[in-house]
Amino acid sequence: MARTTPATSARRRSAGVGLLLTGALALAACGTESDAPGVDDGEGGEDTAAECEGPDGDYLIGMSQANVGEPYRQQMDDDIRAAAEDIPQFEVAFADAAQDNSTQVSDVENFLAQGIDLLIISPNEAAPLTAVVERAYNEGVPVIVLDRKIEGDSYTQFIGADNAEIGRAAGEYVAEELLPDGGNVVELKGLPGSTPAQERSQGFAEGISGNDGVEIIAEGVGNWLRAEGQSQADAIYQANPDIDVVYAHNDPMAEGAYLAAESAGRTDEIDFIGIDALPIPSGGIKAVEEGRLSATFVYPTGGREAVETAEQILIECADVEKEQILETQLVTQENASELYTELGGQ
Repeated sequence: MARTTPATSARRRSAGVGLLLTGALALAACGTESDAPGVDDGEGGEDTAAECEGPDGDYLIGMSQANVGEPYRQQMDDDIRAAAEDIPQFEVAFADAAQDNSTQVSDVENFLAQGIDLLIISPNEAAPLTAVVERAYNEGVPVIVLDRKIEGDSYTQFIGADNAEIGRAAGEYVAEELLPDGGNVVELKGLPGSTPAQERSQGFAEGISGNDGVEIIAEGVGNWLRAEGQSQADAIYQANPDIDVVYAHNDPMAEGAYLAAESAGRTDEIDFIGIDALPIPSGGIKAVEEGRLSATFVYPTGGREAVETAEQILIECADVEKEQILETQLVTQENASELYTELGGQ
């Protein structure tokens, strides 16, 4: 497929800098009285109105992934790839940072050198990726921040679920359904510098606060990975003979905690809760349906939505909202089978 060349894309971004100084020309170019396509509030990123070629253009999109060691992130890439295949003007290049911040910074810099027309990024951690995302945005490249946030608002759109709300819902489920009379909880956290880990922890603490009898007695950091979750849980089990619930920030760590409990002969005394609920055979919905997890929460990848936003910006030359918040849902044994089918599982 033909695509925009680095030289052409660079010329477009140079033109965007000039257009910031002559906003009226930019507005006239797209025949609109609003802000430039993809910039809803008119602040920060470059005005791209005159750059937009619409359906006649070919566009290179860079997808910077934090890592593909998590099934969730591989599914995100797969969802982006599948959605982009339906848009002939799009070519998507993927990069895997393998949980390394400096690698992800380099990945984005390489994309900019290639002359990408739009950046999709799921940052490994917020602070270390903020500057390079700001650079892309300020150079006039529309930026979709997916799932994990950066610091500040130098991006075109953030797409993701409300992680604090998911954490609160998990805490309320524990406090009201699993441990109404109180009990001991272990929390397995994701990568500390990532915003979902911070927000899921904060939300959970708020969710259990209505039940004074529920106490978090131990915490571990599993960095979103099953093996690390299993290792952390194994050490916690040895030090704590009385555990009622393990709350993990994602399903792989919850499954790792289950495997550690299985090895210790303690699965009958502990309930396990995760987040993600991927509708795949190895995902959290099936783990609930098969009884390894007591519950999980749907956490959409946002991959399809990111491509839809890219289409609005690049092909429809349209403005987009600053945030797109995706819906979640509690998954239990009562609705797991139905949700698996509803969410496209096979």
